[in-house]
Amino acid sequence: MPRVKRGTKRRAARAKTLQLASGFFLTKSKLYRAAQEAVERSLRHGYVGRRRKKRDFRSLWIVRIGAACRAAQISYSRFMNGLKKAGIELNRKVLADIAYHDAQGFQALVEKAKAALGQAS
Repeated sequence: MPRVKRGTKRRAARAKTLQLASGFFLTKSKLYRAAQEAVERSLRHGYVGRRRKKRDFRSLWIVRIGAACRAAQISYSRFMNGLKKAGIELNRKVLADIAYHDAQGFQALVEKAKAALGQAS
C-alpha cells in the first residue's frame, strides 16, 4: 500500500475550518483545534436554531391572532373552529398578518366565524 501524506488536502480542510471561524474571539479564530471545536458548536447551534425559528414564528402568529380575537370578544379556539366550519382556509401566518395590519378585515373574518358557529349549534 502506498504511503499517503495528504499535504494539500489537509491544508485545504484546515483552511476551510479557519475561514468558517473568522470573526470568532481570540484563539478560536487562529488555532485549528480551538477553531474546529467552535465551528462544530456553531454549526450545531445553527442547525437547531433553524428548526426553533419555525416553532417561534408559529407561536408568535398564534399570540397575535389570540390578541386580536380577545379584542373582538371571541376566544382563539372558537375563532379557528368557526373559520374551519365556514370553509375559510387561511393559515396562521396570513391570519396574523391580517390581524396586525388590517383590523376591519380581521373583524369581517370574526363575523364570518361567529356566523358559522351560530349555524352549527
